[in-house]
Amino acid sequence: MDNVTSSTVTTAAPIFPPLEKLVARVVNATKSYGAGAGRVNALHGASLGIPAGQFTAIMGPSGSGKSTLMHIMAGLDSVTSGQVWLGDTEITRLQDAELTVLRRRRVGFVFQSFNLVPTLDVAANIRLPFELDGRRPTRTQSEWIDHLVESLGLTDRLTHRPHELSGGQQQRVAIARALATRPDLIFADEPTGNLDSRTGREVLTLLAEASRTYGQSIAMVTHDPIAASFADRIVFLADGAVVDERDRATPEEISGYMLGMEQRA
Repeated sequence: MDNVTSSTVTTAAPIFPPLEKLVARVVNATKSYGAGAGRVNALHGASLGIPAGQFTAIMGPSGSGKSTLMHIMAGLDSVTSGQVWLGDTEITRLQDAELTVLRRRRVGFVFQSFNLVPTLDVAANIRLPFELDGRRPTRTQSEWIDHLVESLGLTDRLTHRPHELSGGQQQRVAIARALATRPDLIFADEPTGNLDSRTGREVLTLLAEASRTYGQSIAMVTHDPIAASFADRIVFLADGAVVDERDRATPEEISGYMLGMEQRA
C-alpha cells in the first residue's frame, strides 16, 4: 500500500503518502505519564498519517493508546517526544493560546457525549465555533450552514435546546457544528457510544457521506468493528504503536483481526 504500513513501527523513516496529501501526521510520537517505577508509556514511537479527504478509523485494544494518539493529533495533549503536524503546520511545541486558535479554526470535534451547550438552542450550538472565534459567518458560510441543517434534518429543530432532542438528533447537531467551519480535519471519539445501533448507523452514514460528498477528512477512534467498517481505512494500534492498517473491511473481518491481535498480545 502507499499509506502508512506496519513498517512505521520499526523503521526510522515512516512511509507516508506525499505530504501534500496528508491533513495530519505524527512521527515517532511517544507519550509518557509519571516517572520511575510508575512511569507509563501510552504511546511508544507511533507514526501515522491521515490522508486528506478520507475517513480513517483508529482501532486497538483497551490501553493501546488510540485516544491518546487522537488527543495529540488534535492538539489537546502534547507528546513527550516526536513530532506532530496539522497540514503544513508543526504543532509539537505550540503554546496553549496558539493551539486554541488552531483548533478553533482548523479542527472539528464529534464526541460520544455530544458536548452541546445546554442553554443554547440548536442554531446557536451550530454557530458556536464562529462565536468563540469572535466572528460571524460570511454569506457563503451561512449558506453552507443552511445546507447542513437541511441535509441533516434539523430544519424544524433550530429553536430547540439539547434536552428537547433525542440522542441521534443531538449527535446530528454536533456533526453540523463540526462541519460548519469546513475544518481541515474532524476528530470523532467513539461518536456512536451513547446511541442505539440503528441511530449509530445513521450517524456513521452521515460521517461517511461527509467524506465522500464534501471531501471532509475524518479521523475516528472506535472499538466497534461495525463503526470501523464505515471508514475508508482502518489503522490498528497495539502497545502504543501503529502495527497495521487495512482498507475498507467488513465488521466480521475487522473482528477477526482484532481477536487475533488480542490472542497474540
